[in-house]
Amino acid sequence: MTQATATFHMPLWHANPPAGSPEDDFHPWLEVYLVDTEVPRSAVLICPGGGYTMRAPHEAAPIAHRYNAAGFHAFVVHYRVAPHRHPAPLLDASRALRLIRHHATDWHVDPTHVALCGFSAGGHLAASLGVHFGLDVLNTEDELDDVDCRPDALILAYPVISTSKTIGHQGSFASLLGPNPDQELLALMSLENQVTPQTPPTFLWHTADDQVVPVQNSLAFAEALAAEGVPFELHIYPHGPHGLGLSAADPHVATWMSLSVEWLRGMGW
Repeated sequence: MTQATATFHMPLWHANPPAGSPEDDFHPWLEVYLVDTEVPRSAVLICPGGGYTMRAPHEAAPIAHRYNAAGFHAFVVHYRVAPHRHPAPLLDASRALRLIRHHATDWHVDPTHVALCGFSAGGHLAASLGVHFGLDVLNTEDELDDVDCRPDALILAYPVISTSKTIGHQGSFASLLGPNPDQELLALMSLENQVTPQTPPTFLWHTADDQVVPVQNSLAFAEALAAEGVPFELHIYPHGPHGLGLSAADPHVATWMSLSVEWLRGMGW
């Protein structure tokens, strides 16, 4: 089993991050978990969930360690949350991915195999970069603007996807977009309607009786992927509360981790 040999932090931005809120001076950072290797390896960048109000610890380092154990480099992005609004979290996620590719030689990362893994609202963030990697707002007149920020794969765990009033997690969007968002912005961030053939291959999992983020979020994204011809793998477990993370208490749901690794391996990672 391959273990991490180094863990360190680095700031995402040189100075004040772009699109920040004057109400909060939080400076986002990247947490780095490298495996012991002299050859380039694939990597997984992790976005913890938390409704865009926090970053859940059980969806951060524990996930990184498990991907390390499978032989992948892992990274956790500590992105901005409320009172910061869109596009601040998306800028942080894109910057983190660009930093990984920028340091690919030093860190022995294969820059063509960087997956983005997100949980709940972190799943919305990951999927947002998967569909919106080409937005002009992600270019900040910085030296890393020329580094590609499109993920090579998405791993989405019980993700928030839709802004729909019937299946959307309204609390997440109130935190991300504010209490009275513009309708065009709401539509832009309803990701089931933003999938294109360029959206990365995606692994999704959810529980059917999730009472916080309905399973229809994953189903809607999977349907959109299918319509656009994007490869995906979808696992719906019959039971389990929202926010399970590694799901230590339910061995059946816990299989998602090994299944995601098998999925990556099956694509040649």
